Amino acid sequence: MTSPMSPDAIVEAAKRSDVRTTPIVEIPAAALVDLPQWANTSLVLKLEHLQHSGSFKARGAAHFMATQTIGADGVVAASGGNHGAAVAWAASEFGHTANIFVPTIASPAKVGVLRRFGATVHHQGTVFSEAHAASMEWAKSHDATTIHPYNDPVVMAGAGTASREFERQAGLLDAVLVACGGGGLAGSAASWFGTRVEVVACETAGTATYAAAVAAGEPVDVEVSGLAADALGATKLGQNPWDTLHAVGAPSVVVTDEQLADAQQRLWDRLRLVIEPSAAAPIAALIAGDWEPRARLAGRVGVILCGGNTDPSRLQ
Repeated sequence: MTSPMSPDAIVEAAKRSDVRTTPIVEIPAAALVDLPQWANTSLVLKLEHLQHSGSFKARGAAHFMATQTIGADGVVAASGGNHGAAVAWAASEFGHTANIFVPTIASPAKVGVLRRFGATVHHQGTVFSEAHAASMEWAKSHDATTIHPYNDPVVMAGAGTASREFERQAGLLDAVLVACGGGGLAGSAASWFGTRVEVVACETAGTATYAAAVAAGEPVDVEVSGLAADALGATKLGQNPWDTLHAVGAPSVVVTDEQLADAQQRLWDRLRLVIEPSAAAPIAALIAGDWEPRARLAGRVGVILCGGNTDPSRLQ
């Protein structure tokens, strides 16, 4: 039997046609990062913010919806925004209702996307864990199917199709940098790439669940704060993401909110890409200058720009 988090499971998930093939663009690293160590390096950007619902999360939600039994009351999920939007979109595509529980810190832009896809939105708690607890309590009295945003292996297999697709498009890369909160995207990337490509978990100081897990030797609770809290605001790394990231020895790069905002602004100023703060974490990791790839075989570094659900008016 195929493990739900094996590369084979990701291949099976990729056979579904419910999501978009998102494009890549290759640029000189110097177009975004003003540091000498990147002068002869190319960045290969995977524009996953162009996915249905505005983020990679659509991949996992669609795969779950297509392969699992859904209750009479539809689906229920807790989310800072992107997972909820993806579940709402997938529910509308597959003919189900969706109840989405969001913390009060969820951005209005993301809540607007939820409502556009017809979801019923419940504001509960100030952080993801509180919204998640409220969603589980609601589910007890309804025939609804719960979809976890990052620790469900079926959702992660769907998320892993972004990495598979990226590798098929981009070819040889020295490393792939991925934003990490609960760890669904980073963990699925580690599952797909294994040890043949270095996967780097890019985190913010206020949402560094993987760095905390590395320090403790297992996932532990962290206090959530900062610019990316609505999207990377899991209070604890998922066990399944931990297992895959730990197995390949993925490094963690932790950035400040100032570096995150700088990266987001550079993506707009220099490439005219509207990327939400959390999705700019990999570019912020390059700007920080503290990480370099284990091997420079191709002179090319991959970056998954995983979400674009933000208010573009704040980028001037």
